Amino acid sequence: MSERLKNGLGLLRSLLIYRRPGRQRALRRFYRVFVQPGDRVFDVGAHLGDRTTAFAALGARVLALEPQPRLFAWLQRLVGRHEAVTCLPLAVGSEPGTLELATSRTNPTVASLSPQWRARVVQAQPGFAGVNWDSRLRVEVTTLDHLIAHYGEPVFCKIDVEGFEPEVLAGLSRPLAALSVEFVAGALDQALACVERLEQLGAYRYQVVEGERREFFLAEWMDAEAIRAWLEAGAGGLASGDLYARRSVNGGDGGAKNHAHRLV
Repeated sequence: MSERLKNGLGLLRSLLIYRRPGRQRALRRFYRVFVQPGDRVFDVGAHLGDRTTAFAALGARVLALEPQPRLFAWLQRLVGRHEAVTCLPLAVGSEPGTLELATSRTNPTVASLSPQWRARVVQAQPGFAGVNWDSRLRVEVTTLDHLIAHYGEPVFCKIDVEGFEPEVLAGLSRPLAALSVEFVAGALDQALACVERLEQLGAYRYQVVEGERREFFLAEWMDAEAIRAWLEAGAGGLASGDLYARRSVNGGDGGAKNHAHRLV
Protein backbone atom coordinates (compact mmCIF):
# COMPACT_ATOMS: atom_id res chain seq x y z
CA MET A 1 0.00 0.00 0.00
CA SER A 2 1.42 3.39 -0.96
CA GLU A 3 2.16 6.03 1.69
CA ARG A 4 -0.36 8.38 0.11
CA LEU A 5 -3.10 5.74 0.32
CA LYS A 6 -2.20 4.95 3.94
CA ASN A 7 -2.42 8.62 4.84
CA GLY A 8 -5.75 8.96 3.06
CA LEU A 9 -7.27 5.92 4.75
CA GLY A 10 -6.10 7.10 8.16
CA LEU A 11 -7.65 10.53 7.71
CA LEU A 12 -10.86 9.02 6.39
CA ARG A 13 -11.10 6.78 9.45
CA SER A 14 -10.68 9.77 11.75
CA LEU A 15 -13.23 11.83 9.85
CA LEU A 16 -15.78 9.00 10.07
CA ILE A 17 -15.22 8.63 13.82
CA TYR A 18 -14.97 12.24 14.92
CA ARG A 19 -17.10 14.03 12.34
CA ARG A 20 -20.04 11.68 12.11
CA PRO A 21 -23.57 13.16 12.11
CA GLY A 22 -25.05 13.85 15.54
CA ARG A 23 -21.75 13.86 17.40
CA GLN A 24 -21.54 17.63 17.69
CA ARG A 25 -24.91 17.97 19.36
CA ALA A 26 -23.91 15.45 22.04
CA LEU A 27 -20.56 17.15 22.59
CA ARG A 28 -22.15 20.55 23.03
CA ARG A 29 -24.64 19.19 25.54
CA PHE A 30 -21.90 17.48 27.49
CA TYR A 31 -19.43 20.37 27.64
CA ARG A 32 -22.05 22.99 28.46
CA VAL A 33 -21.58 22.14 32.16
CA PHE A 34 -17.95 23.30 31.87
CA VAL A 35 -17.98 26.04 29.20
CA GLN A 36 -19.93 29.29 28.97
CA PRO A 37 -19.91 32.02 26.27
CA GLY A 38 -16.74 34.09 26.36
CA ASP A 39 -14.69 31.49 28.26
CA ARG A 40 -11.16 30.61 27.23
CA VAL A 41 -10.66 26.89 26.46
CA PHE A 42 -7.53 24.93 25.51
CA ASP A 43 -7.77 21.85 23.28
CA VAL A 44 -4.42 20.05 23.65
CA GLY A 45 -4.20 17.30 21.06
CA ALA A 46 -6.98 18.80 18.96
CA HIS A 47 -6.75 16.20 16.17
CA LEU A 48 -9.49 17.13 13.65
CA GLY A 49 -11.10 19.65 15.98
CA ASP A 50 -14.33 17.93 16.97
CA ARG A 51 -14.06 19.26 20.55
CA THR A 52 -12.78 22.60 19.31
CA THR A 53 -15.89 22.88 17.15
CA ALA A 54 -18.13 22.12 20.11
CA PHE A 55 -16.33 24.60 22.39
CA ALA A 56 -16.59 27.34 19.78
CA ALA A 57 -20.28 26.57 19.23
CA LEU A 58 -20.78 27.15 22.97
CA GLY A 59 -19.29 30.62 22.56
CA ALA A 60 -15.82 29.88 23.90
CA ARG A 61 -12.54 31.32 22.65
CA VAL A 62 -10.54 28.21 21.77
CA LEU A 63 -6.81 27.57 21.50
CA ALA A 64 -6.40 24.33 19.53
CA LEU A 65 -2.99 22.61 19.45
CA GLU A 66 -2.10 19.77 17.09
CA PRO A 67 1.55 18.88 16.24
CA GLN A 68 0.91 16.43 13.37
CA PRO A 69 1.35 18.42 10.13
CA ARG A 70 -1.24 16.42 8.17
CA LEU A 71 -3.84 16.77 10.88
CA PHE A 72 -2.96 20.40 11.52
CA ALA A 73 -3.68 21.22 7.88
CA TRP A 74 -7.11 19.60 8.24
CA LEU A 75 -7.66 21.29 11.60
CA GLN A 76 -7.10 24.67 10.01
CA ARG A 77 -9.39 23.73 7.12
CA LEU A 78 -12.18 22.53 9.42
CA VAL A 79 -12.07 25.06 12.28
CA GLY A 80 -9.29 27.57 11.65
CA ARG A 81 -11.53 30.10 9.93
CA HIS A 82 -13.75 30.46 12.99
CA GLU A 83 -13.07 33.89 14.48
CA ALA A 84 -12.99 32.46 18.03
CA VAL A 85 -10.47 29.68 17.24
CA THR A 86 -6.68 29.93 17.18
CA CYS A 87 -4.79 26.90 15.84
CA LEU A 88 -1.14 26.22 16.71
CA PRO A 89 1.06 23.40 15.28
CA LEU A 90 2.56 22.59 18.69
CA ALA A 91 2.83 19.80 21.22
CA VAL A 92 2.70 20.53 24.95
CA GLY A 93 5.06 19.16 27.59
CA SER A 94 6.99 19.88 30.76
CA GLU A 95 9.35 22.38 29.12
CA PRO A 96 9.79 24.15 25.78
CA GLY A 97 11.91 22.52 23.11
CA THR A 98 11.55 19.80 20.50
CA LEU A 99 10.71 16.10 20.85
CA GLU A 100 10.27 13.09 18.58
CA LEU A 101 6.64 12.25 17.83
CA ALA A 102 5.81 8.72 16.69
CA THR A 103 2.86 8.60 14.29
CA SER A 104 0.83 5.98 12.47
CA ARG A 105 -0.07 6.68 8.84
CA THR A 106 -3.15 4.47 9.00
CA ASN A 107 -4.24 5.52 12.51
CA PRO A 108 -3.32 9.16 13.15
CA THR A 109 -5.34 9.26 16.39
CA VAL A 110 -2.57 7.47 18.30
CA ALA A 111 0.48 9.67 17.71
CA SER A 112 2.56 9.73 20.88
CA LEU A 113 5.60 11.41 22.39
CA SER A 114 6.00 8.60 24.95
CA PRO A 115 7.87 5.45 23.80
CA GLN A 116 7.19 3.77 27.16
CA TRP A 117 3.46 4.28 26.79
CA ARG A 118 3.49 2.92 23.24
CA ALA A 119 5.28 -0.27 24.33
CA ARG A 120 2.92 -0.87 27.24
CA VAL A 121 -0.39 -0.34 25.47
CA VAL A 122 0.61 -2.67 22.65
CA GLN A 123 1.05 -5.42 25.25
CA ALA A 124 -2.02 -4.55 27.34
CA GLN A 125 -4.58 -3.48 24.74
CA PRO A 126 -5.68 -5.78 21.90
CA GLY A 127 -6.90 -2.74 19.99
CA PHE A 128 -3.36 -1.39 19.80
CA ALA A 129 -1.78 -4.66 18.64
CA GLY A 130 -2.25 -3.78 14.99
CA VAL A 131 -1.07 -0.19 15.28
CA ASN A 132 2.18 0.46 13.45
CA TRP A 133 3.95 3.64 14.53
CA ASP A 134 5.71 3.80 11.21
CA SER A 135 6.82 7.43 11.09
CA ARG A 136 8.85 9.81 13.26
CA LEU A 137 9.08 13.59 13.19
CA ARG A 138 10.50 16.32 15.39
CA VAL A 139 7.84 18.64 16.76
CA GLU A 140 8.00 21.90 18.65
CA VAL A 141 6.90 21.72 22.28
CA THR A 142 5.52 24.47 24.50
CA THR A 143 4.05 24.40 28.03
CA LEU A 144 0.69 25.22 29.53
CA ASP A 145 2.33 27.99 31.56
CA HIS A 146 3.68 29.60 28.38
CA LEU A 147 0.29 29.34 26.68
CA ILE A 148 -1.48 30.84 29.70
CA ALA A 149 1.00 33.73 29.82
CA HIS A 150 0.27 34.52 26.18
CA TYR A 151 -3.42 33.64 25.75
CA GLY A 152 -4.87 33.75 29.26
CA GLU A 153 -6.00 31.09 31.71
CA PRO A 154 -8.58 28.59 30.40
CA VAL A 155 -11.68 27.64 32.36
CA PHE A 156 -11.41 24.20 30.77
CA CYS A 157 -8.46 22.34 29.25
CA LYS A 158 -8.92 19.09 27.31
CA ILE A 159 -5.72 17.00 27.15
CA ASP A 160 -5.56 13.95 24.87
CA VAL A 161 -1.93 13.21 24.03
CA GLU A 162 -1.52 9.41 24.14
CA GLY A 163 0.39 8.82 27.36
CA PHE A 164 2.07 12.22 27.60
CA GLU A 165 -0.56 13.73 29.91
CA PRO A 166 1.65 13.77 33.06
CA GLU A 167 4.33 15.72 31.18
CA VAL A 168 1.72 18.23 29.99
CA LEU A 169 0.62 18.82 33.58
CA ALA A 170 4.25 19.08 34.70
CA GLY A 171 4.40 22.27 32.66
CA LEU A 172 1.52 23.79 34.63
CA SER A 173 2.19 25.72 37.86
CA ARG A 174 -1.32 26.85 38.82
CA PRO A 175 -4.64 25.06 39.35
CA LEU A 176 -7.18 25.35 36.54
CA ALA A 177 -10.91 25.41 37.07
CA ALA A 178 -11.51 22.18 35.13
CA LEU A 179 -9.74 19.84 32.74
CA SER A 180 -9.74 16.33 31.31
CA VAL A 181 -6.96 13.80 30.62
CA GLU A 182 -7.15 10.55 28.71
CA PHE A 183 -6.41 7.21 30.37
CA VAL A 184 -5.84 3.72 28.94
CA ALA A 185 -5.89 0.32 30.64
CA GLY A 186 -2.36 -1.02 30.96
CA ALA A 187 -1.01 2.44 31.71
CA LEU A 188 -3.23 3.58 34.58
CA ASP A 189 -0.19 4.80 36.49
CA GLN A 190 -0.20 7.69 34.03
CA ALA A 191 -3.65 8.72 35.22
CA LEU A 192 -2.54 8.32 38.83
CA ALA A 193 0.42 10.59 38.11
CA CYS A 194 -2.00 13.18 36.71
CA VAL A 195 -4.07 13.04 39.90
CA GLU A 196 -0.93 13.45 42.00
CA ARG A 197 0.13 16.50 40.00
CA LEU A 198 -3.30 18.09 40.15
CA GLU A 199 -3.48 17.61 43.91
CA GLN A 200 -0.11 19.37 44.23
CA LEU A 201 -1.70 22.36 42.51
CA GLY A 202 -5.05 22.37 44.34
CA ALA A 203 -7.97 20.29 45.59
CA TYR A 204 -10.08 18.64 42.88
CA ARG A 205 -13.02 16.32 42.49
CA TYR A 206 -13.10 13.75 39.69
CA GLN A 207 -15.43 12.08 37.20
CA VAL A 208 -14.93 9.63 34.34
CA VAL A 209 -16.20 9.23 30.78
CA GLU A 210 -15.88 5.79 29.18
CA GLY A 211 -14.25 5.73 25.74
CA GLU A 212 -15.99 8.10 23.34
CA ARG A 213 -19.28 8.20 25.25
CA ARG A 214 -20.72 11.52 26.37
CA GLU A 215 -22.00 10.68 29.83
CA PHE A 216 -20.37 10.42 33.23
CA PHE A 217 -19.56 6.87 34.25
CA LEU A 218 -19.41 7.25 38.04
CA ALA A 219 -22.45 7.76 40.25
CA GLU A 220 -20.93 10.92 41.74
CA TRP A 221 -17.87 13.13 41.68
CA MET A 222 -15.04 11.61 43.73
CA ASP A 223 -12.31 13.20 45.81
CA ALA A 224 -8.65 12.42 45.17
CA GLU A 225 -8.46 9.51 47.60
CA ALA A 226 -11.51 7.82 46.09
CA ILE A 227 -10.41 8.27 42.46
CA ARG A 228 -6.95 6.92 43.29
CA ALA A 229 -8.54 3.81 44.77
CA TRP A 230 -10.77 3.43 41.72
CA LEU A 231 -7.82 3.68 39.33
CA GLU A 232 -5.66 1.32 41.42
CA ALA A 233 -8.49 -1.22 41.39
CA GLY A 234 -8.47 -1.29 37.58
CA ALA A 235 -10.63 1.71 36.57
CA GLY A 236 -13.85 -0.27 36.60
CA GLY A 237 -12.54 -2.55 33.85
CA LEU A 238 -12.69 0.24 31.27
CA ALA A 239 -10.38 -0.12 28.30
CA SER A 240 -9.99 3.64 27.99
CA GLY A 241 -11.66 6.89 28.84
CA ASP A 242 -11.19 10.42 30.07
CA LEU A 243 -10.67 11.53 33.64
CA TYR A 244 -12.37 14.85 34.40
CA ALA A 245 -11.15 17.07 37.21
CA ARG A 246 -12.97 20.07 38.61
CA ARG A 247 -11.42 22.28 41.24
CA SER A 248 -13.12 22.00 44.62
CA VAL A 249 -14.62 25.10 46.21
CA ASN A 250 -14.96 25.02 50.00
CA GLY A 251 -14.72 21.25 49.95
CA GLY A 252 -17.44 20.86 47.32
CA ASP A 253 -17.35 19.97 43.66
CA GLY A 254 -16.85 23.44 42.21
CA GLY A 255 -20.49 23.78 41.24
CA ALA A 256 -20.58 20.58 39.20
CA LYS A 257 -23.63 18.38 39.43
CA ASN A 258 -23.06 15.77 42.10
CA HIS A 259 -24.62 12.99 40.08
CA ALA A 260 -24.11 11.36 36.70
CA HIS A 261 -25.99 12.88 33.78
CA ARG A 262 -26.86 11.05 30.62
CA LEU A 263 -26.49 12.70 27.23
CA VAL A 264 -27.98 11.40 24.00
